[in-house]
Amino acid sequence: MSHAYMPTSPCGDGCLTEADPVVAFPRRVLRVTAAVLVVFSAMLTAPLLLVSWGREYRLRLIFRSVLRAFGVRLDIRGGGDFLTAAAGRGALVVNNHISWLDIVAINALRPMRALAKKEIAGWPVLGGLVRRGGSIFLDRERLTTLPATMASLADALRTGSLVSVTPEGTTWCGLASGRFTTATFQAAIDGGVPVRPIALRYRLSDGRETSRPAFIGPESLIASLRRVAALRGLVLEVHICPEIAPGRAENRRELAALAEAAVHSALGTVKIPAQQRRRSAAPRVPLASPPAK
Repeated sequence: MSHAYMPTSPCGDGCLTEADPVVAFPRRVLRVTAAVLVVFSAMLTAPLLLVSWGREYRLRLIFRSVLRAFGVRLDIRGGGDFLTAAAGRGALVVNNHISWLDIVAINALRPMRALAKKEIAGWPVLGGLVRRGGSIFLDRERLTTLPATMASLADALRTGSLVSVTPEGTTWCGLASGRFTTATFQAAIDGGVPVRPIALRYRLSDGRETSRPAFIGPESLIASLRRVAALRGLVLEVHICPEIAPGRAENRRELAALAEAAVHSALGTVKIPAQQRRRSAAPRVPLASPPAK
């Protein structure tokens, strides 16, 4: 950790669920190979992505194909207005952060730009797609770059872009989660755009929740890819919450709390909000009794 404000999570190998069903080794190899081929094909046809006509459909197809290659089934709940909205209306799209699969799933719903840590640009399989999607990269180790990055984010929102952000700042196992930080919500306020919370949950086809897709601790992306490729019957629940309109919150702290509460409400989990210290009211002075007659 390079500074005291670097987001961290206590999640690690001990958080991973056990006895989850797996597929045979040859099928795991086929899944990873299929995913690589999807990304390679997308890069070969990258010039087509510069053509506006059908661009969103082609991008959505690419990201859905990555999910299909890994055997992941999407279970989308709600958000019909979001899925069918016309392009050109900016919004800050925020979600709880569990896995590298999160950004794939969000773009499988609607392709959008992302605020991503700069390390993602160099990832295998996904890095190229994220770069070509117009991501805004954040250097988490250099706090001095944060104001300029947030200004770029506000400009993107103001000009009509959907931008995906993970306000927890790092991944959690899904069985536990972190607080939403507030900086990116200021960009939504400055850009005058709504916030669209999305809640994610990973489970198996029999309904049991699983934390094995989580990308946690010091593990490498390759290790996480292998674990996801091994799972049988992985389902990603995507709860698209109602948008939070501009002006509904007085400040970025309140806006972050509203978005966080929406995610936990959709998942049926409980998060006790942080209590703000209030000044104690001055003691009431009793009125003098009227003189006896």
